[in-house]
Amino acid sequence: MTPKGFLFSTVEAAIKAPGRKDLALIYSKKEAYIAGTFTTNKIKAAPVKLNIKQIRSGKGQALVVNSGNANACTGKKGIQDAVETAKLVSNGLDIKSSLVYVCSTGVIGTPMPMERVRPKISELTGNLGRSTIQDVAKAIMTTDTFPKIVMKKVKIGSKTGTIAGICKGAGMICPDMATMLCFIMTDSAVEQKTLDKTLSDAVNKTFNTITVDGDRSTNDTVLIMANGMAGNPPITEKSKSYATFKNALYNVMFDLAKLIVKDGEGATKFIEIEIRGARSEADAKKAAFSVANSNLVKTALYGNDANWGRIMTALGYSGIMVKEEKVEIILSGLKIVQKGMGTGKDREANEKLKNREITIIVNLHLGKSSAKVLTCDLTEEYIRVNATYRT
Repeated sequence: MTPKGFLFSTVEAAIKAPGRKDLALIYSKKEAYIAGTFTTNKIKAAPVKLNIKQIRSGKGQALVVNSGNANACTGKKGIQDAVETAKLVSNGLDIKSSLVYVCSTGVIGTPMPMERVRPKISELTGNLGRSTIQDVAKAIMTTDTFPKIVMKKVKIGSKTGTIAGICKGAGMICPDMATMLCFIMTDSAVEQKTLDKTLSDAVNKTFNTITVDGDRSTNDTVLIMANGMAGNPPITEKSKSYATFKNALYNVMFDLAKLIVKDGEGATKFIEIEIRGARSEADAKKAAFSVANSNLVKTALYGNDANWGRIMTALGYSGIMVKEEKVEIILSGLKIVQKGMGTGKDREANEKLKNREITIIVNLHLGKSSAKVLTCDLTEEYIRVNATYRT
């Protein structure tokens, strides 16, 4: 079901520790249009800096990804290592190095062990086609507990294409963007400018609506390649099939975003927070993230304590207009706050929190705008995972 013309390879380079595949390659048989979005963190990893320059061409053919080392805060040597990696891969594939994009994830501040990476590049390119998209999804994991893959068919005129996406991410998740790597492939033909705009719009509505812990990485990258091998006429914003492609891409990315939140480091609960009745969409989104990023809210949800006062507090310091006497809060279908005061249903609410999926709807009753944010609870396991990340 993977898109036509895409091949995969994975090898073990022992970048962080031996015993697992940690170097992956995604290759398109045909030069593809490419688009991407990158971290807004002022401190960017070496591969991100390289990719931002290369993507101006709008073309790509190969993505090489390593886990275990972020190649961030590694100075000029980090840039040299990223450039060398791209060159080695391009030599092995016999394509221009400008068509190779490099991505890294893992520990920040540690030089890339090129003495272990270099010898494995020829094996990586030589084994092309012997691995699956599932193998690649596993190889790019760090603290993830499961590989994240979503694939959907899309009918474009008389042709049927496929959109396939993989991503990694479980911690350091907060827009814009969430801490993650995401690689999307499609065999549908899409005009480059249309691909770029569609990806950007979809990122804002999916990956930029999730948060696990409020931290933002140096390596966040979303890349999409469209090689056109499905044989459809190139999609533009004016195409009849544009809405179909746009919706399919959104659905793939939204499903991936949900998987990231569900795999939040140490998470036991998936939480959807919706703000209604805000004066503007910006206000609604700001309030939703204020609640979602509150450690006190997240720990209360983990402890099955429907402490709605923490939600009210987070709304109060969100920076938007809030009128206490108008606020209404509904927890998984149960109204726990009305006109800014409790409804006396805390015991029933605590029972609702024993479920693995929870919804919190806050109506501010100040306007007609709304926004949703996806998050998870905060547990002792989150501390354990991150306290031992480098060991």
